[in-house]
Amino acid sequence: MTPGSRKVAVVGVALSDCGRVDDATPYALHAQAARRALADAGLGREVVDGFASAGLGTLAPVEVAEYLGLRPTWVDSTSVGGATWEVMAAHAADAIAAGHAKAVLLVYGSTARADIRAGRRTGNLSFGSRGPLQFEVPYGHTLIAKYAMAARRHMLEHGTTIEQLAEVAVQARANAALNPDAMFRDPITVDDVLSGPMIADPFTKLHCCIRSDGGAAVLLVAEELVRDCRTAPVWVLGSGEHVSHSAMSEWPDFTTGPAAVSGRLAFERAGVRPEEIDFAEIYDAFTYMTLVTLEDLGFCGKGEGGAFVEKGRLLVRGGELPVNTDGGGLSAQHPGMRGLFLLVEAVRQLRGEGGERQVRGPGGPGELPRLGVASATGGWFCSSGTLVLGRD
Repeated sequence: MTPGSRKVAVVGVALSDCGRVDDATPYALHAQAARRALADAGLGREVVDGFASAGLGTLAPVEVAEYLGLRPTWVDSTSVGGATWEVMAAHAADAIAAGHAKAVLLVYGSTARADIRAGRRTGNLSFGSRGPLQFEVPYGHTLIAKYAMAARRHMLEHGTTIEQLAEVAVQARANAALNPDAMFRDPITVDDVLSGPMIADPFTKLHCCIRSDGGAAVLLVAEELVRDCRTAPVWVLGSGEHVSHSAMSEWPDFTTGPAAVSGRLAFERAGVRPEEIDFAEIYDAFTYMTLVTLEDLGFCGKGEGGAFVEKGRLLVRGGELPVNTDGGGLSAQHPGMRGLFLLVEAVRQLRGEGGERQVRGPGGPGELPRLGVASATGGWFCSSGTLVLGRD
C-alpha cells in the first residue's frame, strides 16, 4: 500500500480505574489503561511501534514507554494542555497514513486528587510566572479567573445568562447519572449551581470541573491491521489543530476560542458538516468552555450558545445534540489533561457501547450514531484539537 494512502482507525480504547484511587501511582494508571486498551483491540504490545505521552516524568514518552516495556520507533510528546491528546491523535494518524508507524498508543494517567489528599502537592492556582505570564500573575490572574473573565465578556456582548451557563452543568450531571463509572451522579438543578460557593465570578463550584484520579489509553492502527482486531474500527475522518495566544492581552476576542479554527479544518478534511454530527465530546473544565465551543464548531451561531444549551439540547435522552455523554469533566472524571477521555467516550458511542447513555443514530431507536466529534481546549483557550470520527 502506498505510504500516505492508508486509512487510520481507532481499535482500542480504555480507562484505568478512575475517580477516587488512593492506592496507585500515575505510572500504574498509565499501565492499567494501556493493558486494557490493547486487550480491547485484541492485540499484543509487540504490535505497537508508535507511542505518545505527556504530563508525567522529566522525559514523558521515554519514561512511560520504558515503564510499559515499549521501544517505539515513532514518538510524540506534544503538550498543549487539555487539547494535547486530540493534537497527538492527529499527529499519530498522519504518521500512520505516511507509513512511519503501524500502531500508535496514546496513554495518560494522573493521581491529581489523591496527591492533594495525601499532601504530596497543593491545588495550584497558576501555571507559573515566567515568560508572558509574569505580566498577569501578580494581579491574581489565575487559570480559573481567565475563563471567568472570558465568560463575563460573552455575557456582556451576547446577553448570555448565568442560568444558561448553569444549564451546561445540569445536563452534564443528567448524562453522568446514566454512567455507572461517573464520579458524581446525583441530579442537580440550576438553583443548585447558582447557590454554590463562589470560586471566580461568575463561576460557582458546580460551574467548575471536578478533581479526580484516572487514566486513559487509545490505540490507533493502519487499516491493514484492522482485520486482526476484535473490535469494529472507528475511522479518523478529519482533524484540525490551532493555537491562538498565551497572554490574555494577545487574545483578540474572548468570545471565540481556537476550536473555531481547529473545528473548521477538521470538518473540511472529513468532508462533513456540523449538522451531520450525531454527538459531541467537548472539553469542559468550566461550563463556558462547552457553550463557546458549540458556537466555535458551528452547531449554533456566534452569541447563540446560551439559547442553544437551553431546553435539554445536550442530553443523551431526548437531546438534539448529545454532548459529553459520559458526564464530562463536570461530573464524570477530570484528572488533569482530559482530552484523551473524550476520544475514549466518542469511540465507545460509535461502537454502541454506551449502555444506558448510548446515543441513537439519525434513524432513531436501534440505530447507532455514524459521526461524532471530539474537541478539546488547552490552557486558557490557548490551544485546540478537533477530530471527526466515524464508523463503517
